[in-house]
This record gives sequence, structure tokens and C-alpha cells, in this order.
Amino acid sequence: MQHASAAESPAPLAEIVDEFLAARATRKPSAHTLAAYQRDLTLVLQLVAPVPQSPADLSPRLLRAAFARFAADRAPASVARAWSSWNAFFTFLVTEGVVAGNPMSAVDKPRMVAHSPKPLRGEDTPEELLRVVSQVDERQRDPWPERDVLVLALALCAGLRLSELLGLRVGSVSGRDGERRVEVAGKGGRPRVVPIDGGLDAAVGRYVESRRVRFGRVAKSDPLLVDRHGAPLQRGGLQYLVRSCFRRAGIGDRVPRGAQLHALRHTFATRLAEDGANASEIMRLLGHASLATSQNYIEVTAEQQRAAIQSNRTNRVLRELA
Repeated sequence: MQHASAAESPAPLAEIVDEFLAARATRKPSAHTLAAYQRDLTLVLQLVAPVPQSPADLSPRLLRAAFARFAADRAPASVARAWSSWNAFFTFLVTEGVVAGNPMSAVDKPRMVAHSPKPLRGEDTPEELLRVVSQVDERQRDPWPERDVLVLALALCAGLRLSELLGLRVGSVSGRDGERRVEVAGKGGRPRVVPIDGGLDAAVGRYVESRRVRFGRVAKSDPLLVDRHGAPLQRGGLQYLVRSCFRRAGIGDRVPRGAQLHALRHTFATRLAEDGANASEIMRLLGHASLATSQNYIEVTAEQQRAAIQSNRTNRVLRELA
């Protein structure tokens, strides 16, 4: 970054934002993350009055007022994300010597309530979903059950996020028999390796073979998931695919509102907790940055167990007798 001398005008703020985004891009975040940075910085900046000419004009007082306007009609999670974007921006400016300090410590950040996991409802719902989707549905224009099953299985049996699914390559699944694994480019660029069972490995094999029949040669460097034309599957296409699978299986009423693909990941984590995995193991398998996030699944499982005990008809009679 070229710093202005005393005789020079400071670089326009928009220019400095571009330099910040270019610097963040070297960390290889997703395009979605970079777009969120730009959106958060731009939207708050539009609310700063008077219009600042340089970063030095962004005083704590002006930023507090801008964030108050920004928060008026937005959810706490959106405000917290914008705060984090601006905090990262000022950390960059301090590192580059553009400003002397970070004023974001003087701007209140919303206190976030921990989100409860939202797994699929129903004891056998995941199995029912996979069985239905594995069958050819003649009502579809171009049914491809091998691909649809693999998408669901990678979320249900490996806990992958939407962005992680889209980032997979054919060669991401590797290892010797009995030691098969999927290598994942996780959130925030954190890589992780998730062991996979023979069932999921077989689903990968069936899908790759069906893709070879459809489109010919498949290279290890190719994106793993593709659409019905052989092009890499995109975010909207993947979301639509998952929704259509729920619809075909008739389980729409068992999917928590707003969860969709994430409900499958939450089901994976919740079942891990139910089967005795500790928070550290869940943290590693799901790629959580915080142990507290993984602990949520164990706490919810304990609550579910207590609710099941309380619903026992014999216990209800005992309460009546008391």
C-alpha cells in the first residue's frame, strides 16, 4: 500500500477497501466470504455522516452512529458479522500504518445467543430419505440417483457444509481400503480430514462410475459434484437439489425451518453425540473453530434424553400420584 505523505491527499476510502479485499483474498476465503466483507464495509460506510474522506475520519463517534442506523432493521447476527468485517478492516489499516489505532473497541458488538442444532426430526428420517432418493424417479426429467444420494450422504455421514461440498475434487476422497477419508477445505480456509465408512465410499464409487458413463473420462482434479450437463454444481443448484430430495421423500415437515442442507450436517453431529462422541471429537470432525459450538450438540442431546424420560407414561402416573 502506498501511504500518503503530508503533502499528498490520502487514498480514497473505496480504494483502500479494495486493497483490504485483495489482501484478504490471499487467504483463499470463499467468494461468498469476500462478497460479505465488501457488502458489510460498503453498507455501513454509506451510513457514516458526514461523508469521510479517509480512514482517519472514521472516529468512534461516527462509527457508533453508523452502526446504530445499520442495526435498526437487521438481525443481531448480521450486525455482528458487519462488526467483525470492520474490525478486520481496521486491523489491516493498523498493520499497514494507515491509522494509529482500531476504533472498533468503542463500538458495541451484539451479544449472540448460541444457536441450537437443527437436525432432521424423526428417528429413521435420514435412512428413509436415502432409501427414497436412491430409487429412480421417473417423474424427473433426467434422474440421477447416484449423485443425489452422494450429496445427502456427504452431509449425513461426513458432516460437510454446502461450501465444502462445492469445493470437493474427485481426488478429495482417497486412502487405502479400511482407511478411506475425504479431505475438506473447511471454513476460514482450515483444512481437515474426515474418515469415511465403506458405505459412503461405495456411494462415491457408484456416483463416479455413473458420471463416467454420462460424460466420459473423470480426472482426480475435476470438481466432484456436477450438474446434469457435466458443469460444476453451483450454490443455488445444490440447494435446489437438496430441497427436491426432501420433497421426493415427503419429509418436508421434518426439516427445521431455514436449515435445509445444514439440517443434514446437524443430524450427523447430533448422532455423533448420541453415540458417545465427546466435544473435542465432534469439533475435529465438523471443523468447528470453537469447542463451545461442538458442546451445543452434547447439551441438546442431554435435553432430549431428559425430555424422553419426562414423557414416559409411567413417570406421568407417578407425578399424578405425588
